[in-house]
Amino acid sequence: MDILEKLEMLKTEMSKVMVGKDKEVELLTIALLFNGHILMESVPGTGKTMLAKTYAQMINGSFSRIQFTPDVLPSDVTGIQFFNPKQQDFEFRTGPILANVVLADEVNRATPRTQSSLLEVMEERQVTIDGHTIKLEEPFMVLATQNPVESQQGTFPLPIAQMDRFLFKLAMSYPTFAEEKNMLRIHRLEEQKHNLVTILSQTDIFHLKEAALKVVLSDEMETYLLEIVRKTREHEDIELGVSPRGALALMRASQGKALLEGRNFVVPNDIKEMMVPVISHRIFLSTEASLTKTVEKVIENVVSSVSVPVEAGV
Repeated sequence: MDILEKLEMLKTEMSKVMVGKDKEVELLTIALLFNGHILMESVPGTGKTMLAKTYAQMINGSFSRIQFTPDVLPSDVTGIQFFNPKQQDFEFRTGPILANVVLADEVNRATPRTQSSLLEVMEERQVTIDGHTIKLEEPFMVLATQNPVESQQGTFPLPIAQMDRFLFKLAMSYPTFAEEKNMLRIHRLEEQKHNLVTILSQTDIFHLKEAALKVVLSDEMETYLLEIVRKTREHEDIELGVSPRGALALMRASQGKALLEGRNFVVPNDIKEMMVPVISHRIFLSTEASLTKTVEKVIENVVSSVSVPVEAGV
């Protein structure tokens, strides 16, 4: 069975419980290929937890959920060394971050100190506790959520450095009428069991990652991508443009998109389709622009201002 068949099976299996989430599953898979993390933003009840938990099952990975509140401490995330009086020795109690798929729920309700505890984990893929460093098992992915309509009182917006460490920002919208009707049909009976099966083994994920890294980004595509990135730093409506880390993220996401489309080379449309999820959380509009324009509209304007290369492949 080839890669594309496996990925199609994954979509089909996920659709048994996640209705109308093909785009979300696609971005999760691309993030998996490049050790990326995702920031999910939507109102409560749109299936973020179910999406994360089901995807972990698809890749035969462990799942944990951290409910962030202002009183959650960094040690509640990473783990702690504690003295066991019975054993008369210190023992290590692992935190929920030591899982393959970690749902950081309502991350903007945590204090900056606790939010920063995720930095080393997301970037270095390890935790350090009392001088002891523990490497995380592969695969590892953080899916953080935040509610965009929640009152700002009692919340702590993620700093720019933290936002830039997410490969994608994913806005999960309400389902369509047909999708929601199908969801009701699937979940009508409480005792209904979803006999989901694991689709991607560790070996499959390893081969997928290898294939994704080999996807060709031609010189024309590289120039096109960088011209778009640099335009964000010069655009009149943008106060802070895309960082070099963001340029790398856009390249990786475009490679992943090409692989999922069955190609071993990137075309302009791959870059265009990845623009909003990759850079919408990496740019900040000027005060004037934010009053009348959306980030998505400004990104669309940036992309349209760059000439598409004639050579769309290799």
